[in-house]
Amino acid sequence: MVTAITQGVKISVETSYEDEQSNPVNDHFMFAYRIIIENLSDYSIQLKRRQWFIFDSCGAQREVEGEGVVGVQPIMQPGEEYSYVSGCQLTTEIGSMSGNYLMSRIADETEFTVDIPKFELVVPYRLN
Repeated sequence: MVTAITQGVKISVETSYEDEQSNPVNDHFMFAYRIIIENLSDYSIQLKRRQWFIFDSCGAQREVEGEGVVGVQPIMQPGEEYSYVSGCQLTTEIGSMSGNYLMSRIADETEFTVDIPKFELVVPYRLN
């Protein structure tokens, strides 16, 4: 698990290779990731947008941007956490993701950016 804290918001990431949804013969490698967002600040916050940078080992990179996560813009009170699971398809056995969330403080609508730490996506047999 990788973790980062930015402006009182802790982001933790766990990953897994989805063997049953992958097809290595056709360069289709599916990964799942679980994100845990913890509000360690003294303010209520809302996740407004996400921006992902996705890289694979052949040098390809892409950017994904949009509102919220998995169709919602969660609000977290101080001390609360929100978690979700999503996925990423690569055409190689090794890659990585990083990014950021645009957050807003509910009280005064001040927006700020929270870093999503870089995490690796690696097919387990590549580690041997």
